Order: sequence, then structure tokens, then C-alpha cells
Amino acid sequence: QVRLVESGGGLVQAGGSLRLSCVASGSIFSINAMRWYRQAPGKQRELVAAIASGGSSNYADSVKGRFTISRDNDKNTVYLQMNSLKPEDTAVYYCNADVVVKGDYAGMNYWGKGTLVTVSS
Repeated sequence: QVRLVESGGGLVQAGGSLRLSCVASGSIFSINAMRWYRQAPGKQRELVAAIASGGSSNYADSVKGRFTISRDNDKNTVYLQMNSLKPEDTAVYYCNADVVVKGDYAGMNYWGKGTLVTVSS
């Protein structure tokens, strides 16, 4: 019923920037928190940043000051602006959202399929 699709990943040199987008579509009544996670090869998935429907946000210590999460509620879209990228930021980045579905009105958690970010040294 709900689909999350990420885009914007790619290959970038260290110090560069990328902007990830995630669009939610389907039978959506409302979206509460939206999040970006990442999973590097051989490592566990970790929370990178989260943003509430009202706009308050929080970040992993490793990305504070370099990454910015934002959202457009009219477009059901969340963004992740990534600056000063480092090789250790290389990972698959996943979008995650708490969505209330029309007609059900029970919140459920959804995941996108991910987009690969590779930072070369």
C-alpha cells in the first residue's frame, strides 16, 4: 500500500556532496517520523538522521555538522543533504518512515530498498 523510493546515490570523491531523496507514495493519510539509515559492508544498519512531522531533527554523532535532513510534507518526500563526505560514509542508504494509511489509520513502519553511496579517497 505504501512505497518508499530513494534516489540520488552515486560515486563521489571525498569532500564532495550528494543529496538523497526519498518519495513516499500510495494510500497515505499522514507521515510521522521519517528517517535515513545506512548500512556499510559487513556492518549493522545504523540510524543516520531522523525528522519529525513538525521538522525537529536529530543526527548520529558521526554526521553532525555535515549532513542535513529535511522534508517536504506536501510532496511526502524526505531529503538528506550530505556534505564533506568521507570514505567511511560509503554505504547503502535506506529511507524509513512511520506512515498512517488511509482507511486504516494505524501507523506502520516502511522501508525503501536503498540507494548506494560510494565515497572514494
